[in-house]
Amino acid sequence: MDWQRVIAHLDMDAFFASVEVADDPALAGKPVIIGANPRGVVSAASYEARKFGVHSAMPVMRARKLCPHGVFLPGRHHRYSEVSHVIFGLLRNLVPVVEQTSVDEAYLDLTGTRRLLGAPEEAALMLKARIREATGLTGSVGLAPVKFVAKIASDFHKPDGLTVVRPGEVAAFLAPLPLGKIPGVGPKTRDYLAKLGVRTIAEALARGREFLLEHLGDTSGEWLWERVNGQDDRPVQPGGDQKSMGAENTFERDTRDPRELARWLAVQAERVGRELRAEGFFGRTVTLKYTYADFSKHTRSRTLDEPTHSTEDILAAATALLAGISLERELRLIGISVSNLDRVGPQPKLLPDPAAERRDKLDAALDAISGKFGKTAVRRGRTLGGKD
Repeated sequence: MDWQRVIAHLDMDAFFASVEVADDPALAGKPVIIGANPRGVVSAASYEARKFGVHSAMPVMRARKLCPHGVFLPGRHHRYSEVSHVIFGLLRNLVPVVEQTSVDEAYLDLTGTRRLLGAPEEAALMLKARIREATGLTGSVGLAPVKFVAKIASDFHKPDGLTVVRPGEVAAFLAPLPLGKIPGVGPKTRDYLAKLGVRTIAEALARGREFLLEHLGDTSGEWLWERVNGQDDRPVQPGGDQKSMGAENTFERDTRDPRELARWLAVQAERVGRELRAEGFFGRTVTLKYTYADFSKHTRSRTLDEPTHSTEDILAAATALLAGISLERELRLIGISVSNLDRVGPQPKLLPDPAAERRDKLDAALDAISGKFGKTAVRRGRTLGGKD
């Protein structure tokens, strides 16, 4: 059956850990784990580490028990952002329609690119090879006629895989898979349907549309019925980019000291602002994430009047949000993220704004110094005492 639409999903392999290995070949073949704070969680794990059961979002303490000989690294998110920028710059130069969904994932619409890039399989192999040449990293690709099937397929033969699901093969590909493989089917829905005897896509199809509508409601039931039938008419959205940038830290000891929390916010605002400027983004929404000692998680957000990538603006918003939360209990984690991203900055002012000009010059100067000599070469005084 001919391709009417060709969607590729690229998922870089163990991205953060792989960047560390590419930058330090001595790490090759070792179980590399991104996450050094014993009270934090794992951000990424190499495939060597995954053999011991280590995976992202796992507590670092648990990872150390599973893999005591692992190489635990704190992570260099500015570096990961730099490599991501290289990868997606390359993709956008080769493929007309690219939708970036995270720092290391993207959908690509290969429909109508046969003359330019060759057959879909050839195009996917060429893109993988170009990425490897440019960065030394591998990525896995899924090819399918619809987005969600391409995403599932990209995870099938990792690392460095290519899985092709042709138009006439979608039903057979999906049938044996557990419902949880469908992006958007969360643990609650999966477990609820499992209690009703529906665990796989084939079992959901056998129960029928009315069964799903009855137990999940009209909207969710209809959505899942479309997915188990391989239907997904969402287009690849050109120009899609990373939806947010953030930084967070888990403290070595729980704290409610406002000065300590303010210092960490300054470190995080510096990091997030630097990454936004490096990627050419401006953000409108600043979110404060915080977790109490009892592991209860909370967020507060503020949408700014104008988009910004200024460290000072980000910190001011986060500080105001921090002032509004209760510190009667100690915190174990705090973080900042900036979302509602765009590459268009604030409107030019009719009158000069000397304070804004000084702020922008300071950001530019610090970015230039950190780019040349490392991000700890020079720092704002209020960040001292915290680790970037």
